[in-house]
Amino acid sequence: MHRLSSILALVAAGAAAAETPVVVITGTRTEHVSFDVPASIDVIDADRIREGQARVNASEALASVPGLVAQNRQNYAQDLQISSRGFGARSAFGVRGVHLIADGIPASMPDGQGQAATFNLDMAERIEVLRGPFSAIYGNHAGGVIQLFTQDGKGAPTVELNVLSGSDGTHKTDLNAQGASGGIGYVLDVSRFDTDGYRAHSAATRDQAYAKLTLRPLDQAKLTIVANGLRQDDTQDALGASWASYLHDPRAGEIDITDTQTPKRTLADRYNTRKSIHHQQIGASWEQRFGEDRLRVTAYGGNRDVIQYQAFSRAFQAPVSHSGGVVDFERDFSGTDISWSTVHHLAQGKLTTTIGAEYGRSSDERQGYENFIGTQFGVKGALRRDENDTVSNLDPYLQTEWDSGAWQLSAGLRHSRVKIAVRDHFLSNGDDSGSLSYSHTTPVLGVLYRVTPRLNVYASAAHGFETPTLNELFYSGAGGGFNFRLQPAYSTHVETGIKARFNETRINAALFQVRTTDELVVDSSSGGRTSYRNGGKTLRQGVEMSLDSTWRHGLSTRLALTTLRAVYDNGSRLPGAPNANLYGELAWQEAQGHYGAALEAVAVGKIYVEDSNTDQAAPGYGVLNARITANQQWKGWHFKQFARLNNLLDKNYIGSVIVGDTNKRYYEAAPQRNWMLGASARYQF
Repeated sequence: MHRLSSILALVAAGAAAAETPVVVITGTRTEHVSFDVPASIDVIDADRIREGQARVNASEALASVPGLVAQNRQNYAQDLQISSRGFGARSAFGVRGVHLIADGIPASMPDGQGQAATFNLDMAERIEVLRGPFSAIYGNHAGGVIQLFTQDGKGAPTVELNVLSGSDGTHKTDLNAQGASGGIGYVLDVSRFDTDGYRAHSAATRDQAYAKLTLRPLDQAKLTIVANGLRQDDTQDALGASWASYLHDPRAGEIDITDTQTPKRTLADRYNTRKSIHHQQIGASWEQRFGEDRLRVTAYGGNRDVIQYQAFSRAFQAPVSHSGGVVDFERDFSGTDISWSTVHHLAQGKLTTTIGAEYGRSSDERQGYENFIGTQFGVKGALRRDENDTVSNLDPYLQTEWDSGAWQLSAGLRHSRVKIAVRDHFLSNGDDSGSLSYSHTTPVLGVLYRVTPRLNVYASAAHGFETPTLNELFYSGAGGGFNFRLQPAYSTHVETGIKARFNETRINAALFQVRTTDELVVDSSSGGRTSYRNGGKTLRQGVEMSLDSTWRHGLSTRLALTTLRAVYDNGSRLPGAPNANLYGELAWQEAQGHYGAALEAVAVGKIYVEDSNTDQAAPGYGVLNARITANQQWKGWHFKQFARLNNLLDKNYIGSVIVGDTNKRYYEAAPQRNWMLGASARYQF
């Protein structure tokens, strides 16, 4: 401890000027300097999101956030694997356990399942990442909160073209325009990304479109309208590999030993595993200020169509209770959030109170089909499932904060009610119709003390919960139907931390503990079909620290370190959650800002793949990445170029795992040494 204190003191002594305050709204719902929020919160600015990055996966930027694990599965059919302090680590696809928000509109459904692929990173202004007790004020599945904010259109019109190319047939083209005219700000963006994929059978094409309008129709009022679309057709699903297959060839898939062809094909090739996604949504937010008070109303709606071809064998589909190897659903979703914030002066302090209610609803028309016709696999066969699934939530909430002198006291309360209803139309295997209702109140308390103008200490506590998602409820053991027995997991969070600013050095550090009961664990998993059960208690304890410094001669450093002890009550480790991860960066920027370079280091501890910890864990790894950037201006033009070289030492390693796979195909390989080149041209009229 004495050595750590000495290092921090030396770092602080080497800097020279005060940092610019970073303003956030996640956690308190009102504008705050992050230094004065009694919670672990990090902000990723536009430069870190955009400069020297492909802006395809949020994991590119999130890698530098302590307490967060964001892994690119190298499988665009299954989205990213994101966990916060172990919450969400077991997700087989998409994001669960972590609440996603984009421009004030939830990117997570009422059941807690979210898709980070819908984030528009090309026009991002910042990403706020909240961890710890204050996440609970966002309700169900808020083990952490990731909130994306895109830029508002302003100033003279600009048009920008971005292109990039890289290893494994990777290409991206992005065209955007932004500006303001007649009091209306606008942002427009379209992009296409395609790749052959690092792993066998992992090719993907992703088209995205985004539009944002900002208007001020009344004095002290702002109307924001956002619309976005995501389209992925026949995105290949590489599936996982067994340990032996990974050692034989990290890029190849798992061989199907039942294949009658010579040579035998992989499971992914034989069944042509793939997914198509069509996602569109629109939302509007009205903010009206009355002096220091504020009314905010948000409403949104959209639809999401998905068809996925999985790798079930014909023999495995034989039981009449099985729902087939093709998932096909059409989802309509909508919601609203209304809040009122008011400010009063009380006991020589400022009292800010926000009261609101959030409602969300999603409705699926879901079918399941066999994935074969006769001896032909990977096609839509006979109907095996036909149902309507509806999920809704209604959450009133209250937050209040009193700030006076050196003290800040915060409290929040949210009551979440989640309803799930199933109407089964395929009755030859029995009637799975039914409903569930979960409700829970999540309180939050926090206190912050300003020791000096440059040093704050804080403590916070909360109670949270996670309902099962629809995907976790679909199956109940071998061949079973809808699992109405699953219960929510309940958690108690405590955290204490410090926030310090010494000249051009910023230090955030937190100690945390989370106790969870009725943790949801994998009961069985095979061929993309996973069932769950409530699995007892878990304990999560850990330390997070981030240290940012700016030095002389254009040098800067960033260090983000997390240690996590996440165990069940029997002592085994929580699968999917590494016991430690580290991000380090040494960057240089030329004085005029025309050139820059950086060296990045990423290290992750070993990851257990199933609850008993008996199967081979994914070994820990460390990799180095490098990037260089350049930019020039000429008249109304602004040009940028970048080059990236990832995994400089050309290591073989497992980047992500599929937790609890019954066939022991847990492992998803990460790319060896790979490159990327990008360039952009922007013209301002």
